[in-house]
Amino acid sequence: MAGVGESTIVSNATNLAKFMKLDQKGKVLAEYIWIDGSNGLRNKTKTLSEAPKSVDDLPEWNFDGSSTGQAPGDNSDVYIRPVAMYPDPIRLGENVLVMCETWDPDGTPNKFNYRHEAARLMEANAKHKVWFGLEQEYTLLAADGWPYGWPKGGFPGPQGPYYCGVGTGRVYCRDIVEAHHKACMYAGINISGTNAEVMPAQWEYQVGPCEGIDLGDQLWVSRWLLHRIAEEFGAKVSFQPKPIPGDWNGAGLHTNVSSKEMREEGGMKFIEEAMKKLEKRHVEHIKVYGEDNHLRMTGAHETSSIDKFTWGVADRGSSVRIPRACAREGKGYFEDRRPASNADPYQVTGMIVETLYGSLPEEKFN
Repeated sequence: MAGVGESTIVSNATNLAKFMKLDQKGKVLAEYIWIDGSNGLRNKTKTLSEAPKSVDDLPEWNFDGSSTGQAPGDNSDVYIRPVAMYPDPIRLGENVLVMCETWDPDGTPNKFNYRHEAARLMEANAKHKVWFGLEQEYTLLAADGWPYGWPKGGFPGPQGPYYCGVGTGRVYCRDIVEAHHKACMYAGINISGTNAEVMPAQWEYQVGPCEGIDLGDQLWVSRWLLHRIAEEFGAKVSFQPKPIPGDWNGAGLHTNVSSKEMREEGGMKFIEEAMKKLEKRHVEHIKVYGEDNHLRMTGAHETSSIDKFTWGVADRGSSVRIPRACAREGKGYFEDRRPASNADPYQVTGMIVETLYGSLPEEKFN
């Protein structure tokens, strides 16, 4: 029990519940979510007079960009424009979660608004009907920053029994994972699965397939939900690609890609052409595939070397893996295993579409 003047780390669910049931008198709470200047998430709540029927009914809002690393103090207003809306699994009812883009007062995208160009790329290449499926790995940490379930100041047994494991001593914080899975489903996030990962206290969930820009929107909202739910349990979520140095697996954002041409008969031809294009721009891709990715991509622990591009069938040690079933059928998809767990999905998917189908002309703003 917390003492006088103290607060608990976790939410007091029993006390909160009675307030969450209060009548909102016809009004709706909209949780505006955006990406800050350090690739993190921010949010604030707006009261609406009525339930929005679509994202077009949601008003533009603003925030102090000097407090989020997105604007100087003497010109700190940054505007948030709603781009996607989801049912709120935290507050329930008609309340909503709102994914936003960030814009500067002069009418141009904020320099950390990577969604804008990615959306233009997706729209320009819509005829290819590019599907994405992202595998988000993450690590759950206790309040002291050490992975949940690990001995304080020590290490658990070697990797082996933890991947897709079950039972005490093999998996940790399944309650957070289960809660997140159900919350994503309620919100309409196309979460397609989840599993315990190779390192203990590390998990993965998959979002997709989604077409075009929808994948980036859904993955960012799913990350917000993971942070928000872990907050209830007093846990920290780490998207660091190598949270623990040494003989432990890192965390990635493996990106599955399939175009209309790749899914049709003879699609392997287009997959192989994609490999050639990806190889030519390997350096450019690595630049946007996540911070500290070099700590993870060492050529060990199911990764390729960050310095060279490789691809192969069923090879989890290559930069890009072609699933064996796709090679056998001669069509399907490929898995880019290079992105780190902290990579921005807008940048990753936008870069892939740009590499496969070409860049856009420079955009002019009034």
